[in-house]
Amino acid sequence: MGSFYESYPGWWSQSPSQSKYLSYKTCDLNMSDAILYSTARIAPISLKYYGFCLKNGHYTVKLHFAEIAWNQKRGLNQTKLSSTLKRIFNVKIQDKQVEITNFNIVEQAMGVDQYITQEFKVHVNNSRLEIHLYWAGKGSTGYRFPQYGPLISGISVHRVKDKLSPLVIAGIVASALLILALAILSLWKLGCFRKKGMHDEELKGMELVSGSFFNARQIKAATQNFSPAMKLGEGGFGSVYKGVLLNGTAIAVKQLSSKSRQGIREFVNEVGTISALQHPNLVKLLGCCAEDSQLLLVYEFMENNSLAHTWFGPDEVRSRLNWPTRVQICLGIAKGLTFLHEESKLKIVHRDIKPTNILLDKDFNAKISDFGFAKLYEEEVTHVITKIAGTTGYMAPEYAMRGNLTNKADVYSFGVVTLEIVSGKNSTSYRPNDENVYLLDLAYVLRQKGNLIELVDPSLGSDYSSEQANTILELAMSCTNLSPSLRPPMSEVVKTLEGKSKIVGASPSVPYSMDDSAMAEEMAGFSQSAEFGSTSQEGTSNAYSSSQAVSKEVEKFDTFL
Repeated sequence: MGSFYESYPGWWSQSPSQSKYLSYKTCDLNMSDAILYSTARIAPISLKYYGFCLKNGHYTVKLHFAEIAWNQKRGLNQTKLSSTLKRIFNVKIQDKQVEITNFNIVEQAMGVDQYITQEFKVHVNNSRLEIHLYWAGKGSTGYRFPQYGPLISGISVHRVKDKLSPLVIAGIVASALLILALAILSLWKLGCFRKKGMHDEELKGMELVSGSFFNARQIKAATQNFSPAMKLGEGGFGSVYKGVLLNGTAIAVKQLSSKSRQGIREFVNEVGTISALQHPNLVKLLGCCAEDSQLLLVYEFMENNSLAHTWFGPDEVRSRLNWPTRVQICLGIAKGLTFLHEESKLKIVHRDIKPTNILLDKDFNAKISDFGFAKLYEEEVTHVITKIAGTTGYMAPEYAMRGNLTNKADVYSFGVVTLEIVSGKNSTSYRPNDENVYLLDLAYVLRQKGNLIELVDPSLGSDYSSEQANTILELAMSCTNLSPSLRPPMSEVVKTLEGKSKIVGASPSVPYSMDDSAMAEEMAGFSQSAEFGSTSQEGTSNAYSSSQAVSKEVEKFDTFL
């Protein structure tokens, strides 16, 4: 528990080890724990006890007293002794006066050779405990030097396990109820509990009003009854359709399965999370609907679909991804994550940053979407997740393997996505050769060789800034460091992308494949994601064996949200 030491102010030239500063009584002690009270330490002025190297927290300190220093050889009876001899002293713990003031052992214990225990609750916050007994000159009489000062038989110190007080428990319960009430209120404002039956003209007037609602009939009309021709893509929890409201505004409708527990959980989580967050780089939720056994989320429509669709879509669209646009996309993602991690009142870990969850508007501004896996995050609380959620290949190693979740997991995912944006390659399906297992592995190899710039997409030709490209690639490598503590915060990432700062940190750890090729192959198998041809689900993933197969599936099942 720690080490205790004595201090003896007032000893003058005498040594504290001399027997006259100890009092002994080995007989006539009719009490429990007589051995404890058979000896006592005495000082003429002051006794100090120090406990070092203690864990910070709450402790119980017990002080044990028994007046055994009466000199029976004088032949005086106890009645006379009690009238002529007095020992009075004070006690401080942690330099604060406790209840023991003008303490007289004989009076408190109601007799000589009787014991009394005083118990105190103290808090240690600097690894040190100090107990001070001192004579204050308030009536100690009849004893010779050095017998008149403080006397103590024993000290015991026990650490108290911290328990949540009823007030704290009440606060936690109240907070949980408040969050639940806000979620229900948000759902109600978004119209998820309202009745249908309004006429088209009435609906037209209600559309896109802040906090307005949508009903099943309205959404069916907008999506042409969920026509296959209006289908934009399919994700892990349902399909995404384009819709056009009666006022001509385009929307995106995410259709979740009401029969799936996972879908319901994602529905409530997404509505509760994204309705409380507003930022230019987060997709805007316009409303929701929970009618006719359907769970529907209505978002603003993004003209250029997702980053994944643009990357592996028609060449005409892909050709518009020039170097400034790519930098703009990286910066947009970084700003959105900075808001979630550092600027929002609710600190959020997204947990599923990947190209299919990055939407692009008509000007290729990036917006983060799909908050079904998002988690509230507090820095002072250790988060260990027993059920992993996200997409393998984009999940940080400490989260994927040990369930250790911090906002640095999103930083890692951002680093992987940045490498994809700069290189134009899918990180999980790209296999350069037998030596390098996947894109991130290749990046480590090129970096060690000093040729990281070779990772830049060849289709860009020379139409890019090599200095800026190298900075962004180095930034991505810092973000994918195997040690979470060495990854930069997203606010520093934004400053670097804006040219206002430079990331200064340790070199990324050597990947597994460079130490053990067999382990690398195993990691590569783990890292293969169904990213561009599967769904992101908790604990599940469908991987494709080749990039060609992935590309074909993208065209058919690209995920918009």
